[in-house]
Amino acid sequence: MKKALIVIDIQNDYFCGGNMELEGIDDVLIKINKLIKFANNEGYSIYIIQHIMQRKGATFFLPNTVGVELHEALETKETTLITKHYPNSFRETNLQASLEKEGIKELIICGAMTHMCVDSTVRAGFDLGYEITLAEDACATRDLVFKGAMVSAKDVQRSFMSALGSVFCEVKSVDEIIK
Repeated sequence: MKKALIVIDIQNDYFCGGNMELEGIDDVLIKINKLIKFANNEGYSIYIIQHIMQRKGATFFLPNTVGVELHEALETKETTLITKHYPNSFRETNLQASLEKEGIKELIICGAMTHMCVDSTVRAGFDLGYEITLAEDACATRDLVFKGAMVSAKDVQRSFMSALGSVFCEVKSVDEIIK
């Protein structure tokens, strides 16, 4: 069965100095590039997802800013760029049509933010019938606040990986995927 790698939102605003810095994003980028190299060697299709905000009041991924641009260290050769405007990478994009055209049924997903666009895309992909592997150490998130209590990025990551891995996908490390 043909596979594809989906890399979500590795854009400048998530890195140091950006408007929505994520914990461990530099290490995640290294892991993602490792997955891209693997996917290229295996002949997988690679889709790079870029989020451009259109929502009124948005504070990051704003059109025509440096923050919306893909990070310069992201390996983008031999990839297909998909632009999105919502957390779900399938919503109002040509991602599903492109995957169907190629006969792809299995996805490896990685990127940012775990608790938002990664989560939305994995759940949507599951609902569309894709078999999904989520690269847990190639996803990044941030600290969140819920009802006045701080939830560490580490706990956010664990919670989402646990929830997604219970039904929607198989959760593996990059090294486990590459084996």
